[in-house]
Order: sequence, then structure tokens, then C-alpha cells
Amino acid sequence: MIWCNSVVSYNYCKFQWLLLCCFLFLAHGENIKRSDFPDEFLFGVGTSAYQIEGAYLEDGKSLNNWDVFSLSPGTIRNGDNGFVADDHYHQYLKDIELIQSLGVDTYRFSISWSRILPRGRFGDVNPDGIMFYNKILDELVCRGIKPFVTIYHFDFPQELQDRYGSWLSPLMQEDYVHYADTCFKNFGDRVKYWTTMNEPNLFTQMAYQNGKYPPARCSQPFGDCPAGNSDTEPIVVMHNMLLAHGKAVNLYRRDYQHEQGGSVGIVLDCIMYEPLTDNELDQEAARRGLAFSIGWALDPLTFGDYPSEMRQYLGNQLPQFTSAERKFMRNSVDFIGVNHYSTTYAKDCLYSNCSVTANRATKGFLDTTSERDGVQIGELTGISSLRVVPRGIGEVVEYLKERYDNKPMFITENGYSEPQTEGQDQDAIQDFKRIEFHQMYLSSLAQAIRDGANVKGYFVWTLMDDFEWIIGYRIKFGLYYIDRQTLARVPKLSAKWYQDFLKNNTQTPVIRLSSELVHNKADS
Repeated sequence: MIWCNSVVSYNYCKFQWLLLCCFLFLAHGENIKRSDFPDEFLFGVGTSAYQIEGAYLEDGKSLNNWDVFSLSPGTIRNGDNGFVADDHYHQYLKDIELIQSLGVDTYRFSISWSRILPRGRFGDVNPDGIMFYNKILDELVCRGIKPFVTIYHFDFPQELQDRYGSWLSPLMQEDYVHYADTCFKNFGDRVKYWTTMNEPNLFTQMAYQNGKYPPARCSQPFGDCPAGNSDTEPIVVMHNMLLAHGKAVNLYRRDYQHEQGGSVGIVLDCIMYEPLTDNELDQEAARRGLAFSIGWALDPLTFGDYPSEMRQYLGNQLPQFTSAERKFMRNSVDFIGVNHYSTTYAKDCLYSNCSVTANRATKGFLDTTSERDGVQIGELTGISSLRVVPRGIGEVVEYLKERYDNKPMFITENGYSEPQTEGQDQDAIQDFKRIEFHQMYLSSLAQAIRDGANVKGYFVWTLMDDFEWIIGYRIKFGLYYIDRQTLARVPKLSAKWYQDFLKNNTQTPVIRLSSELVHNKADS
């Protein structure tokens, strides 16, 4: 289906159709189909609250950490913010209709902490915030779409930062459990898939090591922040986040799971590490990279302690879990949420020269690069550190399968952003590269499932172009293009491809002309 609007000619629409036909014929031979996956496999799309909702001070919502952070000059590209975002708060019904039109099984979204608990546990529940998410959940369930809900996706009430330093303090564990309890109590009758947190391993790095996310804490040589310690604070923050997760899951299993029948997981940033060379040192560095990124979170939540690879190099810098904590932390995930975008090469820093930020215990004494012998690991995307490496999704799933006894997995994010070029906004709708990306990654994933990986679902990131954190609105991952002036949702070719894929038909595009275009052609 080609979606055309009034700014293009009828002949140009036909040209688009021919382009898509040629592309589908020539594209890498990746004719992946819905039927290549198990019947019970779930396909969906994902978003997060701050990236799409807007309405940053409406109906009782308080300022959150990203609202305040984005007001500081130079923190977000082009001075962008999430104050309006995609205006999902007012257009949620239209967006759910888009989701339904794709034919997906499930929709992953997050709750805004500051919308339902504007002051955390220091204030009352906001009934307007509860009502907003109840309306979303009711609409999804009514339309046969399974809600897949993230409780915490980087945003929290600014008051918690101002009162006690948020995640640097154990007090944040109490606030988080109170927040999770509020979600379970109000929404759990309709939610069968919960994830406690999105990418705590990435958040700690970006917020407390590199100082790029709020509260923007770091130290040299990682950055020039007013305060922070890049070697120690990420460890403290992750410890508090993991304990908050464990306590919330313990609460859910004790008070809610029997009646509500849901499951709880956590979502991690799961970049794949491959050795730069065949040298054993680089192979070991790649294994350390996985342990210091994925194992840092999942080992405590599976085995009750941090990875031995981290203990070896960090020693007493790593906190100890008490025996009581180990008991509720162990096996505290029902499934693993896998956010996978790319693969990188790992180089050993124990016995070779590396950059000053890589040659440190907190980084696992390894450096990363996208180039080997002058050859890039994969095609460039809109984010320089993310390359197109389809084999990586199969490799990281295989790693998780082996290390964590093939615990159920969901690919909770996988998506593509175009390299930035002049005229990108006009060309973004004809997103052939995005279609190719998903075809190749899905093919790799399907093979991993055939090889025994217990993967239960796949979510495209993202439903529509959104606020991509410190990059603002310039980088686009969506199946739908957002006109920043009108906030109109415009389907890209990838939206139609995904719709056809879910119908098990990825062969024949057809033209759909808007009534406005037909009217204009009739007048011409």
C-alpha cells in the first residue's frame, strides 16, 4: 500500500509503487513472513510516556526529571523537549486506532510516574492520571490488543531528585515500590505483562557515568559535570534500581499475581559484543563486555549476585546483597526484555593500549569499535554507535539462552533510524532501509528460535517518530512520520510493510490515494 498526499502527483504515486516493488524484489532475499514464527508468538509496537505524551503540566501532572533537564541550555539537540512531544495525551484514541490498523497482537507503553504520583509517596494519587491510563487500557483490551506495560522508562517526579538525590539514595527504592504498587492496584486486572524498568544498564551509564541524561552527574575523563563520580555512582545507582525491582516483584507475587495472573520482567539494553580479533584476549574482552552490561543486571535477578567477571575486577567496589535480599532477588524475573539495536567489536585493554575511558575497571577494561581492518561492522544508521548487524540479534539471544537457562525472552525494542541527510523529512516516508532492517533482523531472530531460543515476542521501535531523549526529534525510528508543525501522523512505507507482514503477505504493495489527492487530480 502506498500512502499518498496532496503534495505529490498521481504519477509520483505510481513511481513510488514501482520503487517499492523493485525494492521488495531486490532486497537481500529476505522474504520473512509471519508464518516463520510460532503461532503463539506476539508481534507489537512500542512507545514510552515521555517520548510521546506531551501535556507536561496538564491535569495534575508534576514536573519530572526530563522536563527540568530539558530547560537547561545545551542539554537537548536543537533545544527540543517533551512538553508537547507527539501530543499522545490528547490523541491517544487516534494512536490506538493506528495500532489496531497494523494488526499487532500487543502494544508496549510506559506509565508516567509524575502523572499518577506527582509528588511520589509524599503526595496523593492523581485521579486524572489514573483515568488517562485506564482509558488506554480499556481501549486496548476492547480491541483485542494485549497491554505490555513498562512501569519506569527513565522519567520520575523531579521532587524525588530534589529531596534526596533520587537513585543515589536507598529511599528511591521505597518510592519506586509505592509507585509500582499503585500501578498493580489500579491497572493490574488488565495487564498480563509488566516490566519494572527500561534499560537500567543504559540509564546508569548515560546519567551517572557520561552525564548526558538527568541528573547529569559525571567526572573526568568521562565528562565535565558540576558533580558526580563516574567510577562509583553508576554502581550505587544500579544497586538501588535492582533492589527496587526485586522488592516490587516480591510485592506483586505476594499480593497480586495469584488474582491478576500476570508476569513481571525487566528490559535491558542488549548490545552484542564480538571480539575485534581472534586473539583470546579480545575474545575474553567480548565476554566481559556482555557480563558488564547484561550480566550486571540479570545475574543478580537470576542467581542473586553480581557476575564473577565483575567481582574479579571491581572487588569491594561492588555492593554485597544481604541473605534476605538474595532470597527475593534470585529468580525475580519471569521473562527478559531484550532491547537490541546493534553489535560492536570489543578490544582488550588489560594488555594493550586503550582510551582513558575504556581502560577502567568500571568499563570492564575493554574498548569498543565499529571497524576491523578498515571494514565497518555494518551500515551506518542515524546514531553513529548503532550499525546494522542482523546476525547480532541471533547472537545475543543465544547468549541469553545459554547463560540464563533459556528463560522466556521478548524483543522489546528493535528499530532503525535513517542517517541524517538534507531533505530527510521529505524522504523519511519512503523508508526502504527500515523495511530492509526489520526483514533482516527478523530473519536472524527466526533462525535463533528454530535453534531453540525461547523468544515469545517482538516489538518494533517505534510506533511513530518521537522525542529521542538528548537527540530530540531529528532522529526518527517510527513507522509513522510526525509532522512537527501539525502533529499529523503520516504512515511510512514500513507501516504498510509491517501490516502486510502480519497478514503473512509481504509480496504485493498496492496504491491507496487519499481523497484529497483524488480531488486535486480531478481538478487538474
